[in-house]
Amino acid sequence: MAKKKAAKKPAPKKQAKPQPKAKAKAKVAVKAKQVAKASPKKAVKPTAKPTAKSTAKLAVKQIAKAEPKLATGKPKKPIKHIAIAGNIGAGKTTLTKILSKHFGWLPQFEDVENNPYLNDFYEDMPRWSFNLQVYFLNSRFKQIIEIQQGTEVVIQDRTIHEDAQIFAPNLHGMGLMSSRDFENYTKLYETISSMIRPPDLLIYLKATVPTLVNQIQKRGRDYEDNLRLDYIRRLNEYYEKWISTYKEGRLLVIDVDQLNFADDEEAQGEVINKVRAELFGLF
Repeated sequence: MAKKKAAKKPAPKKQAKPQPKAKAKAKVAVKAKQVAKASPKKAVKPTAKPTAKSTAKLAVKQIAKAEPKLATGKPKKPIKHIAIAGNIGAGKTTLTKILSKHFGWLPQFEDVENNPYLNDFYEDMPRWSFNLQVYFLNSRFKQIIEIQQGTEVVIQDRTIHEDAQIFAPNLHGMGLMSSRDFENYTKLYETISSMIRPPDLLIYLKATVPTLVNQIQKRGRDYEDNLRLDYIRRLNEYYEKWISTYKEGRLLVIDVDQLNFADDEEAQGEVINKVRAELFGLF
């Protein structure tokens, strides 16, 4: 009998080896899953809506950073130059001393005692008016340069602008200064004023002619005995005109008829409070 051939078993199919790119992708996918498990994402806290209280606190902090604190005694903006303006006998020197002592400012007074032209001027105004005005112009220009270059806060008795805006025009208007001298003086002032800054605060002492005459007589300066009443009156008119158009900086007007700070301590305190309020924003 013929032998039966044994049935051949089918050959097992070979598994296809994964291509290199597929392996790489698989490894990246596995690593990504592992990293995701190892470092879960932090939950993001919802942003709280600003309340009225928190907004107010933020505003206060911003203001405190932007401006100096009032409690420190320093003004909102740095100041360096305070000037007192006013007619003869208004009390400029007296108020300069009061404010200088109270606030610790360096005072600069009008050079009256050492003025080489003042006595001659009151004796013969037409002859000495130009010389006197040039002396004052130079003296006050020197003061302002020292103020601008210095580090201290200075309070000045009378300004350079009063000489040019009030006294010189008044002398010229009364025929006590020639047109040639007045024009020369005005051009000199214009050159100087272009080189300086106005005061940080101008304090104007407003007074009627009777009050001015009374205070002039009370202090008893010999060279003021020859002052004419019409001269004082005309100066007052020039002062009122100048102050009514003053736009160069901060201005504080003190009515001397109402506040007799020279003799009344309560009036002194009121004037000090007015100056403090203007500079520091208090009261």
